[in-house]
Amino acid sequence: MTLSRQRRRGAVAFAVLTSGLLLAGCASGGGSSSSPQTDPGAVGVIGDQAEGGTPVEGGTLSFAGYSPVASLDPAKTQPTGSTGGTEMAAVYDLLVRYDSASDSYEPQLAKALTSSDDFKTWTLELRDGVTFSDGTPLDAKAVIASTNRFNERKGGGSQAFTAGVKSMEATNDSTVVYTMNQSWSEFPSLLVYGHGMVVAPSSDQPDGTFKPIGAGAFTLESLTPGADVVMKARPDYFNGKPNLDTLKFVTISDEQPKVDALNSGGLNMAYLRDAAVVDEASANLPGYYETSSLSAVVSINQREGRPAADVRVRKAMQLAVDPVAIDQRARGGKGMPGTEIFQPWSKWHNDIAPVEMNTEEAKALVEAAKADGFSGNMTYFTPQTQAAQATALTIQAMLAPIGINVDIEYAASVTDIVKRLYIDKDFDIATGALSIQDTAPFQRLYGALNSTSTNNIGGVNDPKMDEIVASVQTATNDEAKLEALSNLQVEVNENVPFLALASGANFLAWTDNVHGAVPSLDAMVLLDKAWIE
Repeated sequence: MTLSRQRRRGAVAFAVLTSGLLLAGCASGGGSSSSPQTDPGAVGVIGDQAEGGTPVEGGTLSFAGYSPVASLDPAKTQPTGSTGGTEMAAVYDLLVRYDSASDSYEPQLAKALTSSDDFKTWTLELRDGVTFSDGTPLDAKAVIASTNRFNERKGGGSQAFTAGVKSMEATNDSTVVYTMNQSWSEFPSLLVYGHGMVVAPSSDQPDGTFKPIGAGAFTLESLTPGADVVMKARPDYFNGKPNLDTLKFVTISDEQPKVDALNSGGLNMAYLRDAAVVDEASANLPGYYETSSLSAVVSINQREGRPAADVRVRKAMQLAVDPVAIDQRARGGKGMPGTEIFQPWSKWHNDIAPVEMNTEEAKALVEAAKADGFSGNMTYFTPQTQAAQATALTIQAMLAPIGINVDIEYAASVTDIVKRLYIDKDFDIATGALSIQDTAPFQRLYGALNSTSTNNIGGVNDPKMDEIVASVQTATNDEAKLEALSNLQVEVNENVPFLALASGANFLAWTDNVHGAVPSLDAMVLLDKAWIE
């Protein structure tokens, strides 16, 4: 059974179809091609790629993710497309997956997911005969145990789950009933991330170590942090032995070298986010293209004692920073700059205008803040990628004329970023992203803006914002959700929890000889049916 989302399916289908028509019109040489950046808001598989014929068995698929993976424990590694989601889905599979063509959540390990009319009760039915790679059954008790483990260890999205779900009950061996505290139409989106990656009870070893054991199509052979992850096909996978023998996830530190490796045949698949690189790759390679809102923001630490605890400082930055100029300098003009949360391509675009630039007003606000003790100094914490450095330098130059001196600090590693932003909360302003998908805006808004969320790195503590985000969750139709998201824009304009810089696209690119990959939400991809021609 398919759970249909409440969204204009025709709009999604049209976006994908339009992209396909443009791709066919731009085909050249012997490879796949697409229109640069495709259609704003497009979500789906793009590329003029032939079917490929009968699947070929065997071979190794090499995949370069966005960031290296140090652990395959979904409770430790953020289970998203850019941070190891595909690697973990290969081991654990997903309870449900998102299908962009139908704009619906499709059963994967599950047989069905259904809801009550008011979205307060969700019923998950499991397939018969599915086992973990250790031979034990994936049943309702295993799902509940894995969910509790994930929540207790504060995996990504766990706070939204524990706040929103009143109870879970295994009504029989193959059925889990989730009872909500309130209406929650977006609940299925949690089951395509960490809550949908069911970890076998035996994964937690007697000696305290973790061994990734799941019901997915592959099993772990080796993991070298910062280098590679190697997996072998599982012959007893419930949906049949995978076509591929091996998956090899490799680390390539920057994005252009990934595209070069795809073009030279040294790589089969890569996760890309840089706007200029996505523009180039999507014009020449097939893959899965997914647009999201707020893919680039300036995170603002507004905790007590920080310069931006003063709303006047935050509003001054809002009035002085020009996303279009940043896009030109950092992304070669290839991005989707703008200060709106939801740009015109989004189904959640509304008539609430964002705040416009006003340098003189910004200067006055800074002067007033300085009169009350603001030093005029701030630090900007950022990764060392070329685009991030260019963004930081441009913002530094924009804030200087209004009286804010910015000192740029560069992160030494991904570990450094996580520690500074998510653990120590030790920054003034920083490179950030919310990456909100149209199909499920609540989860990441909750993570970034709810006053109790551990992912709320900016220290936003705004009761009105909490109410607005809650109203996004409980909306039972598009009209109510659009109203809630319009109110969100009003509150962001007023209290400036972050600076919106751009929407953007993830592009999961693959070579012309790769077939059978099945994308899900956030450009995670299932590879059990993938094969290499």
